[in-house]
Amino acid sequence: MNEQVQPAGDPLFNPLAPDFIRDPYPHYDRLRRIDPIHVTPFGQFVASRHADVSLVMRDKRFGKDFVERTTRRYGPDIMNEPVFRSMGHWMLQADPPDHTRLRGLVVKAFTARRVEDMRPRIQEIVDQAIDAVIARGQMDLIEDFAFRLPVTVICEMLGIPEDHREVFYKSSRDGGRLLDPVPLSPQEIAQGNAANLMAQMYFQQLFELRRRNPGDDLITQLVQAEEDGNKLTNEELTANIILLFGAGHETTVNLIGNGLLALHRNPDQLALLKARPDLITNAIEEFLRYDSSVQMTGRVSLEEIEDLGGKRIPKGETVLCLLGSANRDPAVYPDRPDRLDITRSNVRPLSFGGGIHFCLGAQLARIEAEIAIATLLRRLPGLRIDEVENPEWRPTFVLRGLKRLPASW
Repeated sequence: MNEQVQPAGDPLFNPLAPDFIRDPYPHYDRLRRIDPIHVTPFGQFVASRHADVSLVMRDKRFGKDFVERTTRRYGPDIMNEPVFRSMGHWMLQADPPDHTRLRGLVVKAFTARRVEDMRPRIQEIVDQAIDAVIARGQMDLIEDFAFRLPVTVICEMLGIPEDHREVFYKSSRDGGRLLDPVPLSPQEIAQGNAANLMAQMYFQQLFELRRRNPGDDLITQLVQAEEDGNKLTNEELTANIILLFGAGHETTVNLIGNGLLALHRNPDQLALLKARPDLITNAIEEFLRYDSSVQMTGRVSLEEIEDLGGKRIPKGETVLCLLGSANRDPAVYPDRPDRLDITRSNVRPLSFGGGIHFCLGAQLARIEAEIAIATLLRRLPGLRIDEVENPEWRPTFVLRGLKRLPASW
């Protein structure tokens, strides 16, 4: 068992190290082999195998327990910070019955039927994005393409007026740090507070507008639920709109960007998809598995767990589930899990989480990515990514994505 002895200064799990962000998969491989339920210096348990990750996400003995968990990490005053107060109201961080109530209010906007009906509009937005740059012969696939589509879609779903959207297209994408398992510095908390207060001010004004002029959109629906008295407080309303806005575009931008990069790093797969566009639906599942836009989700043990992957988990401990690692576990994908294979059968990625917190917008993200990537390959067959080997990754770990991805044709 001498494999367990780590060289000094070489931690098994150091998710913000540049080397880890560039390519986390060799690190996951080591974790799965050497220490599948690993304990970090912060005392969190890290699950890297598919079986353990699946269990934790679905088992009722695990929950979110956000306030308790955050207070343990930062101290008793942390919930006075606006950004943490807001996150405390997110359905993503809530346990039943709050979670059930909050999710029940928005789930209707994301039904399979409603999302399927959005295909023509999604196609239109993708074509407009390509029309805007096609004569230039070059673009940044993130800013000019992957980013505009989901931001436009979520703005339309929420009812954000068209003349307000430019600020959202230009808004910074540095909120991802809030989700990382490494504590925030006081400066990062201050930045988070400032961004959160700006968003709160904007959405409060939009709620007023929708109370006066209701529309066929999610904000109108939620404002009306708020007036139903016990369904929703104003603070919950604001926090969950901020969550839906972020979750509604961040992950899809990364799915499109990571998928396009993976294809261009595997020219045989790119050629195959161009030759057989009917493979796109399966290809999206494989992109989700191969390089997930969300690398991790967390739970807290609500009671003592006797045995999780051979370790005892005391009550109240945080378990970090490495989705990106589970997606490449050879126990589930025996056929070369580190290879991109758009014809792979039985791909069931854990990238959208599991259990009661399974991603509301999973189907929407799939369809957006499917239409975006298929249209790009069809309309710009000569497209080349300028820097395939060393692209610039964003410095966050939980949300895995590229800062920019310049391409030309």
